[in-house]
Amino acid sequence: MKLSDDGFDARRLRPRGSGNWRWRALGALAALFAACGVMLSMAGAATLLGRPPALGPLNDSAGAAIVLLLFGLFLLWGGVNVWRRCRRRMRRQYGNDLSLSPRLLKKRG
Repeated sequence: MKLSDDGFDARRLRPRGSGNWRWRALGALAALFAACGVMLSMAGAATLLGRPPALGPLNDSAGAAIVLLLFGLFLLWGGVNVWRRCRRRMRRQYGNDLSLSPRLLKKRG
């Protein structure tokens, strides 16, 4: 690619970043935590509603079921928040649009 005399470099218009796999892996781990949170909260709610315990002796009392429900909801909330932050970071950092200078976007006239 030819560089002009005024210092313009076309490669700066589309920055290529490395490290996208880190955000993807963290997002996948967060989605896994959110899925585990759904399962744990469903098991705790099933015990509280009078169904047989889903996890055996781990949640056979009402207190243990409440703890399991709250821990599952917290895990779900944390997993969804981390997943959303990872997606936002990936889109902001590695967008498909051109990153033009504000000087180039001014209207001429």
